[in-house]
Parts: sequence; structure tokens; C-alpha cells
Amino acid sequence: MKSEETPFVGGPLDGRVLPILLGPTGHPPKTYRVPVPDDAGGPPTILVYRRAPAPTGKRHTLTPRWQYEYAPEGDKDGGLKWPWSKPNKP
Repeated sequence: MKSEETPFVGGPLDGRVLPILLGPTGHPPKTYRVPVPDDAGGPPTILVYRRAPAPTGKRHTLTPRWQYEYAPEGDKDGGLKWPWSKPNKP
């Protein structure tokens, strides 16, 4: 499997660059979840990062560069949205 050095922006992982496995299309996953263990032995806290295009600057490449941005609200997506699914009601 191929991996790509991907920077993280915001949150506890701000400024870190980690190798992320690429999918069959050559892109990293849309969301990256990092479990952080609880000191008291409870369930781990899940940090959520979302994929976003990285600023290119002066360097232009044929393959897009990505970065992960911290999502403090967590997992709001709820997974796949199928066209035949009923909309969520508040």
C-alpha cells in the first residue's frame, strides 16, 4: 500500500506530518479519526480531522496535495447518504 506524508492543521495534532495510507484512487480517506485513551480507564476520546486541499503556493503538481483540518464538532456526517434515504428530521 502507498502512503503519503500528510500535514495536520489545528487541534492537538497541529503542525504534525504523518504518513497516511492512500486508497485505491490514490487519495487519503475523507475523515481521519484518532482515538486518545482516557487516563481514568474510560472510553477513549475520538479526535476527528477532515481532508481539505492543501495550499499549493508556487509549487504546482499534477496530483492534488491534501491536509487534514481539525473538526472540533466531531462526527456530524453520520456516514453514507444514499439517494433513496429519508432526510434526517430535527
